[in-house]
Amino acid sequence: MGEKTEYWLLKTEPGEWSWSDQESNGGISKWDGVKNKQAQKYMKSMKIGDLCFFYHSGSKARRVVGVVSVTREWYTDDDEGGGGTVDVKAVGEMRRVVELAEMKRDEGLKGFVLFKQPRLSVVPVEKGFWDRICEIGGGFEGDAE
Repeated sequence: MGEKTEYWLLKTEPGEWSWSDQESNGGISKWDGVKNKQAQKYMKSMKIGDLCFFYHSGSKARRVVGVVSVTREWYTDDDEGGGGTVDVKAVGEMRRVVELAEMKRDEGLKGFVLFKQPRLSVVPVEKGFWDRICEIGGGFEGDAE
């Protein structure tokens, strides 16, 4: 107890796993299939209760659409062929999706790691950036606002 919440961004192509899939799955899923070693290192740093933006990537949709929380820390799963996973649970949908282009124009998000490492499927989010993205999107369902 007493550990502070860390913040992350998890990318997924909507055709592979969408916010609708996450919600229809009882809100709980394994976040797996991450092959990049740096992204896996970030996943290994995740703790129960950490919050993650659920980000739709791909050519048609690049936007934050919701928030999930980590419910099980990194573990290996034989089904994953040596990879690992974390379990996440839907917390709530963004009140308004936040598009990548909008984030890039925002002065309060200069230096955001998503812009520096756009190909990584998992990136850390500094608290100030988390707060700013939540502000732009009007928060998310379940944020107690």
